[in-house]
Amino acid sequence: MGSEPGPRSFVSVVVTVKNEERGLARLFESLLVQEPPFEIVLVDALSHDRTWAIAEEFRARRPEIFRIERKFGSRGMGRNEGVRLARGEFIAFVDGDCVADSRWLHELRVGFEQASVVAGTTVAVGITRYGELERVELFQKGNDVTHPSCNLGYRRALFASLGGFDPHFITAEDIDLNLRAVEQGAVIRTMPAAIVYHQMRATLPRFLVQAFWNGYGRKQLTEKHGSLWGNYRVRRLLQSQRTVIAWARLVAALAGYTTRVLTAGRRRLTETDAPPARADAGRPPVPTEGDGASRPG
Repeated sequence: MGSEPGPRSFVSVVVTVKNEERGLARLFESLLVQEPPFEIVLVDALSHDRTWAIAEEFRARRPEIFRIERKFGSRGMGRNEGVRLARGEFIAFVDGDCVADSRWLHELRVGFEQASVVAGTTVAVGITRYGELERVELFQKGNDVTHPSCNLGYRRALFASLGGFDPHFITAEDIDLNLRAVEQGAVIRTMPAAIVYHQMRATLPRFLVQAFWNGYGRKQLTEKHGSLWGNYRVRRLLQSQRTVIAWARLVAALAGYTTRVLTAGRRRLTETDAPPARADAGRPPVPTEGDGASRPG
């Protein structure tokens, strides 16, 4: 599996954001106390609020840790750009509306000793009735491939061999990446103590809009990977729909799925749409612990 991570292996934390001024400082503060060495690479998709200004303020405070860039595009495009800028052999993805537990990076490092893909525990915070809903799991070769990229780690070599995230996806680009990794022989190692707290959508309309686009992305998955219905645990899915909110989410997701069916036309994804594998040419050198790249302060 390449170089083996140790307790002080260098990790690049990649964050993609757009209009995340409300929670970005909290995320940064939670990252700055992580176990070193690490760097924080932020890609801002041309935010209209103070997101970029906040990023600049933190870079001014800790220039040895922060690398920031502005780039318009999808989440997949932003994450790919973040990995391109990153210097670490190990990549940890997190979102701008999250807060990481203080042992998050330590636990991911432990996971990297056993696997090239590591997923932590994502705890929803905010409106309780939204956060209690379970993720709609999808299994491939015994692996749950729906672990979200707000708490996901990849060995850089594997990420590069897969070509990174597929920028064609509206949502579910993380599921697509995990599917391709498992098909290539990777095992997704879950680390329950690698905890990230994720802010739920603040209102019911925003929550249902997100469910709609999640359903839309699930249909994109079937276009690219073929029928996946046999990989869902349908009985468990239906048994978990115990509340009105749960059924509303399911209906919204089915609406998104149907919308993709009716409107995709010639834009349907195929296996040939997979991003090409990229070499690591031009990647900046990995700093050593003596460079002070990740001293908590």
